[in-house]
Amino acid sequence: MASNLLKGTMILTVGLLLSRVLGILYIIPFYQLIGEEYIGLYQYAYVPYSIMLAVAVSGIPVAVSKFVAKYNTLGDYATGRKLVKSSMVLMSLTGTIGFIILFTLAEPIAHLVIEDDEALITVQDVATVIKYVSFAVIIVPLMSLIRGFFQGYQHMTPTAISQLIEQIARVFFVIIGAFLVLKVFNGSEKMAVSFAVFAAFIGAIAGLVVLYYYWKKLKPEFNDLLDGSGNTTSNVSLTNIYKEILIYTVPFALVGVINPIFQFIDMITFNSAMHDIGISGKLSNIFLSMLNLTTHKLVMIPVMLATGFSMALVPYITSYYAKKDFIQVRRSLDQSFQILLFLTVPAALGISVLSGEFYHLFYEPSVDGAEVLAHYAPVAVLFALYPVTTAILQGIDRQKLIILNLLLGILTKLLLNIPLIKAFETDGAILATACGYLVAIGLNLFAISKTLHYKSTMVIRRIVLILIINVLMLILVYVIKVGMENLFVIDNKLGALIVIIVCACIGAAFYAFVTLRLGLAQKLFGERLTRLTKKFGL
Repeated sequence: MASNLLKGTMILTVGLLLSRVLGILYIIPFYQLIGEEYIGLYQYAYVPYSIMLAVAVSGIPVAVSKFVAKYNTLGDYATGRKLVKSSMVLMSLTGTIGFIILFTLAEPIAHLVIEDDEALITVQDVATVIKYVSFAVIIVPLMSLIRGFFQGYQHMTPTAISQLIEQIARVFFVIIGAFLVLKVFNGSEKMAVSFAVFAAFIGAIAGLVVLYYYWKKLKPEFNDLLDGSGNTTSNVSLTNIYKEILIYTVPFALVGVINPIFQFIDMITFNSAMHDIGISGKLSNIFLSMLNLTTHKLVMIPVMLATGFSMALVPYITSYYAKKDFIQVRRSLDQSFQILLFLTVPAALGISVLSGEFYHLFYEPSVDGAEVLAHYAPVAVLFALYPVTTAILQGIDRQKLIILNLLLGILTKLLLNIPLIKAFETDGAILATACGYLVAIGLNLFAISKTLHYKSTMVIRRIVLILIINVLMLILVYVIKVGMENLFVIDNKLGALIVIIVCACIGAAFYAFVTLRLGLAQKLFGERLTRLTKKFGL
């Protein structure tokens, strides 16, 4: 079980890591092309798009994978195939309706998030970029359906590869399109941003092509399983199928929307709250762009680990829970929580310690940007924990609790945001986000504990150990960073990159050495690592 869970997780994680890296790296040339003044326009398009996308499709891969895994475990391969065949048209229709809604609401949304008297970016500018990005909604639902079907058979590679190719195509179109508009055709920055957001549609087409390739490749295997089951037709009605899928999808659709909603809350409250305490509109817009775009992209790097876990975790927990094998369910929980924190805590805290260098490398030297990133980065641990706890509740059929806990988390953010912004400025928005996530995660963990009678003192001890090792590692990294700054003048991107590489390598080496010597890494990552470390005397 452990090796299968880890293998599936690592396939998704590597694919998502590469995709996330591309999604971060492209911002470097794009930021240089567009400039600080217009980068915010890019954000105005993607926040409402992300909300629409989350509502429309974010729950589909997990819901379909859970549904298919459940019936496959029972030997009923026909029902999963019936779902896919009947849903192709439905998902295409859903995508088209989503596109029409977002396209139609582009101008009302623009009026909601920006004032008419803005000199640099107008309501019409915001409405235009939202319309351009809305085309991607047509394709993504169908793509999500197919990814979920593959994951239900525990084939994680098609999802990982298709996401990677989708990102490569999107990034290529963003950079080349912006360059051609600005440098070849002498167009405006606003038009370049419009082309950049339209890249989401191009990437979606590329991802769909990859999934079609894997469908043709794996279809013989699926047919063999169907024929071998002795039951090539499903007795489950389409009404019951869609009812079950809807029950699974709605909680995860809301889960996927939590981060965009938090960003949207910041978008509609941040500037007014800052204005009330005497901060100018221009400065407020800069800080909002830092919070919702530039630093947020860096903060989300560690979160891709949680995305891989939550997607790979659901079919396994569903399978064990359906068999009433609660021992294996608890073991899955133990392993997932420990590995998740083992990987995400050092990544998030490392970005925080090296925030100045990261912001310099990706954007430009900025004391304010570095400070926002330093304070925001640790929240990535909460961003990572939330989808995993909700995936667990989804796996044990506690969908109603997911919705309730999510709404309470959003309500916490909504109530605290303006007062905390007025008290602590940008840090207040970060703190309100952390509080909202803490409420939702805490309630999720409470529900998991009560439902499964889950309480592991061993996991708590290991988490404490992980935190202690991270504190020691960060002290070492900070000393090295200060030493390099005293020895050399770090005044360019290459210098910032060198500091990051040196500190990251030494920190990672220290973390690996200590966890291997203590045997912690071997206990988390299984027998292969244990055999490997024995060869080196660890």
